[in-house]
Amino acid sequence: MTALAPAAAEAPSLDPSPPAPTARRRSAPGPLGLWLALGMVALVVTAALLPGLLATHDPLEISLSESFDPPSTTHPFGTDQSGRDVYSRVVHGAGQSLLIGLGATALGLLGALVLGLVGGLGGRWADAAVTRVIEVLYAFPGILLALILIAVYGSSALTQMVAVGVATMPGYARMVRGQVLAVRQAGYVEAARALGHPPRRILLRTILPNAFRPLTVLITLGIGQAIVWAAALGFLGMGVQPPTAEWGAMLNAGRTYIQQAWWMDFFPGITIVLFTLSLTVIGRHLQRASDSGVTR
Repeated sequence: MTALAPAAAEAPSLDPSPPAPTARRRSAPGPLGLWLALGMVALVVTAALLPGLLATHDPLEISLSESFDPPSTTHPFGTDQSGRDVYSRVVHGAGQSLLIGLGATALGLLGALVLGLVGGLGGRWADAAVTRVIEVLYAFPGILLALILIAVYGSSALTQMVAVGVATMPGYARMVRGQVLAVRQAGYVEAARALGHPPRRILLRTILPNAFRPLTVLITLGIGQAIVWAAALGFLGMGVQPPTAEWGAMLNAGRTYIQQAWWMDFFPGITIVLFTLSLTVIGRHLQRASDSGVTR
């Protein structure tokens, strides 16, 4: 009898409450982090919509006598090689970067929605065709696909938006297809068919909202990813062209003078990092809030 005591002591606990939610609660961003993230996003949105409210100088005003001035009270972020105020250019660049991020995310989701619905509802052959298209797009690294499109159609804000949107489309399309395949077999869809609802109404009011709802949380993460990709293209000189103020283009302009004017790259770069980090914090909070039983 005593030989069985150690085995009994090592038996797994029968407590039905899993420890995972507790661990996830500990890793969740606290109220302070969430409020800081919301504040950063609100600041960038304000800069995008009302740049004149925050900017202190004309972002295109050239003053060669003030070239490469370090950060000061007059120029908080310093000046660039043409004497332009870096702070004002970061403020005005928020509009371009946010527009590219939002447009690319919307384009990627729209294309993914079409592919996902065709693959999930179009039958075996349509599903096989959509799967092959997604696999072909996945065969190219996203940034490489964007570079190819820009090399073919030229560098502009619109081309940059389309390139990033197409590059992010395969990931969204795979998720939409999986959600549609899961939702179309749900009981409430069968109930709608049994009640005689027309296919169009079932698609628009039952399948589409329920398939797309879990993806709404990923939109915030997708915007941040699109902004980072757009900045990467701008850093490579394949985005918005100078003298237009855009965060990626500012990084590209500052890399030549990184040793003598570190602020030209530091402040646009840290703005990109803080903004995308804020979107990630908000997206993770929304994801936890939508997970029943984890957070309120």
